[in-house]
Amino acid sequence: MYVFNSRRLAGVALLTLSLGLSSAMAQELKPFADTSRLVSIGGSITEIIFALGEEGKLVARDQTALYPEAVMKLPDVGYMRQLAPEGVLSVSPSALLVIEGSGPPEALEVLSHAGVEYQTVPESYSAAGVVEKIRAVGQALGVADKAEALALETEQQFADLAARTDTVTEPKRVLFILSAEGGKIQASGTGTAADGIIALAGGVNAIDEYAGYKALTEEAIIDAAPDVILMMDRGGDHGASDADLKANPAIALTPAGQNDAFYRIEGAYLLGFGPRTAAAAGEVADLLYGAN
Repeated sequence: MYVFNSRRLAGVALLTLSLGLSSAMAQELKPFADTSRLVSIGGSITEIIFALGEEGKLVARDQTALYPEAVMKLPDVGYMRQLAPEGVLSVSPSALLVIEGSGPPEALEVLSHAGVEYQTVPESYSAAGVVEKIRAVGQALGVADKAEALALETEQQFADLAARTDTVTEPKRVLFILSAEGGKIQASGTGTAADGIIALAGGVNAIDEYAGYKALTEEAIIDAAPDVILMMDRGGDHGASDADLKANPAIALTPAGQNDAFYRIEGAYLLGFGPRTAAAAGEVADLLYGAN
């Protein structure tokens, strides 16, 4: 439930301080020599470029770039973690902006030797991380002023969200399920985008014994005792239905199973950690605690 308490202003102040510290410590990117034929790797990077009004520089994207709709008109050079140099080079890029974790490293090395200037934008699943990405993209594209305006707007959105979630006195335990194929539950531990969005929404990750995504035993699901199960909305017949989840005997014994608390949100929006993340976390908070 939401109630006003004395932690509210402290929470907002702490968020503002953390964002300011992140800005000061942010990895400095330098302006590309030529951005006339830019390739962006990472859905959040591409979304930021559109939000800055610099989409005219883009000649290609990777498979994780799904928003805004106009991005789908760009050529797709492959998945961010499995890039093939020939695919990227086929669009004759002048510069390559990649999110941390893209690769493989050998592919990026080949591209560098081929004369393609590339820079890496740091990734962090937090409010400060989103703001840092915006500023980093602005630096690389030579539009720091535009990026600063977007960064400040985004900071305010996160501050407003923090003011809201800081009034939560009984945080909901949230289990994020990545996959339930064959009845095997693959769920998020710590250090993931799912873990980050749960925290921003004022929830608690029901799984904190490991990092990343792993399969859960029935005993682990029962012990986690989630109040809510959160998933990506894969559309159509993809993904587990509510009936499928309730058919799992372990899930059926949890508070989430007993209360049919199964929620789905489109994946790129939920886990993208781009300019829309404060809004996405706000929607999760609505699901957990009711609309503000």
